[in-house]
Amino acid sequence: MKKYRIIILSGLICFLLSGAAWAQPQGDGTGKPALYDPKTVETVQGIVVAAPRPTPKGGMPERAQLTLKTKKETLTVYLGPGWFLEKQGMKIGNLDQIQVTGSKILVQGQPALIAAEVRKGDQVLKLRNEQGQPLWRGSQKP
Repeated sequence: MKKYRIIILSGLICFLLSGAAWAQPQGDGTGKPALYDPKTVETVQGIVVAAPRPTPKGGMPERAQLTLKTKKETLTVYLGPGWFLEKQGMKIGNLDQIQVTGSKILVQGQPALIAAEVRKGDQVLKLRNEQGQPLWRGSQKP
C-alpha cells in the first residue's frame, strides 16, 4: 500500500511541475518555440477582456498573460512572470484600456503578442528591452 502512495505522489508532483511548461507560448505549430522577434514588433490598443491572475503565494512562479480585444482581433498577450509584474506595481484589470508594444507571433495558429511594454494611462510597465531580452533576468524574486 505504501508503494502505491509513493507512485501516486510522484506522479502528482511531476504533473504539477509540468504546469509551468504549459503556460509558455508554444509557437506556430512547427515545433519551434515562440521567440521575441524585433522585426515583428507592433503596438496595439484595446480593452482587457481577461486580466492576469495574481501569483499564488508560496507557489511556483506563474507566467502572466492577458487577453486583449482590439478593433481588429482578440490577442493573447504574454507578459512575464507574475512576481515581476507585482514588483512593478501596475495593476491590470478587466475592461482596462491599455496599449501594448510587443512581438507579434502565432500560438497554435492564433495571433498573440510577447509584450515589451504596456501603457495604462500615464503608467508604463517595461518588460523587455528593444532586442526582446526580459528585464526580469537577473532580478531576484521577492
